[in-house]
Amino acid sequence: MQNEKMIRQSYEAAAAVYAQYGVDTDAVLQQLKQLPVSMHCWQGDDVTGLERTAGGVSGGIMSTGAYPGKARNGDELRSDLDLAMTLIPGRQKINLHASYAELDGESVDRDAYETRHFSRWIAWAKERGVALDFNPTCFGHPKAADNLTLSHPDESIRRFWIDHCKASRRIAADIGKELGQPVVNNIWVPDGMKDMPADRYAYRRLLRDSLDEILAERYPAEYLLDAVECKLFGVGVESYTVGSHEFYMGYVAHARANGCDHLMLTLDMGHFHPTETIADKISSLLLFNPKLLIHVSRGVKWDSDHVVISDEQVFDVMREIKRASGFGRVYLATDFFDGSINRVAAWVIGLRATQKAILAALLEPTEKLKALEQAGRYTDRLAMMEEARSLPYTAVWDQFCAAEGVPVGADWLDAVHAYENEVLKLRQ
Repeated sequence: MQNEKMIRQSYEAAAAVYAQYGVDTDAVLQQLKQLPVSMHCWQGDDVTGLERTAGGVSGGIMSTGAYPGKARNGDELRSDLDLAMTLIPGRQKINLHASYAELDGESVDRDAYETRHFSRWIAWAKERGVALDFNPTCFGHPKAADNLTLSHPDESIRRFWIDHCKASRRIAADIGKELGQPVVNNIWVPDGMKDMPADRYAYRRLLRDSLDEILAERYPAEYLLDAVECKLFGVGVESYTVGSHEFYMGYVAHARANGCDHLMLTLDMGHFHPTETIADKISSLLLFNPKLLIHVSRGVKWDSDHVVISDEQVFDVMREIKRASGFGRVYLATDFFDGSINRVAAWVIGLRATQKAILAALLEPTEKLKALEQAGRYTDRLAMMEEARSLPYTAVWDQFCAAEGVPVGADWLDAVHAYENEVLKLRQ
């Protein structure tokens, strides 16, 4: 355990090192403090949701493990989020799926959800001064059991999911208006096939037409920002995913050309080939899109949504955002679910790792690297890149945590262990 004096001394020494590279650590910490990361609610209950009425399977969404203490209702989930937020520095948002509606026994399906079904979430967020993001839930429902929703050839099933996505946008816009901060509403559908389809074009045409109808109503950008999310494959849709990366790249261009000015493309770090990183895509997409949404996740051999850690992939992503002057244009949200470990700890590990990667990117002497490159000094560029990786960003991180009033290092585990003993174990 470090004391305050040691933390400050280490920070001042690190600040002096960074100053030699032209980096103002105080200014970087002020910037980091203003960059929110949207924390996903579904880690807390293994993507179960709160409806208790829908049921069904689909989407390749699978959280494994049976660690005790899983949240069983909205109050428990919000209590768990409350603890996690006290252990994570910086600005925070909470990301909701529509399946976290609290229906209180009301017989209503997803196509008829209203803002009032999320009133407790809105009141909770308002009380804590945090913003919310939103997602329609096009999986885990009998009408999605065959992994087709917005591209379903059955018009009645497709209509159900169109109406659900429309309702989700209305709810998201209402939340944005109520909280005074724009809600990012991200549309992901599991649509695809286990084996080879005979007519890929037909399903993609249906998805395009469904999205056109869903996005036809315009909402003010200060209330709602829309996003669409691609994927390579998933369990049960190994051979064909309707909403591929190429489909959504084309769709965003199509939609923006037709007046949908605030539509973003979503890149999930686990939604591509296991050997493919999204880092290289960021600069290309920012060149033609004013904003992007990135889901920070960790795939292990496939889109397994492991808890984010400080690995090279997440650092590469944040460095590329920094180098493209993308912070402020790129929305960041975590997306993972692990039921094999303490679920609150999973949030804290993943969010803090994400923020560490952002900090390391902000601290990079990027302008010096670019100057070396422009001068054709590629040897010096590589040498400087290598040196930048080992600069003392962790001392700056510790100072950030201390200044934000959250535990430094692994000290946050004490609070999680106490909560587990006093709260989580009683849920058995």
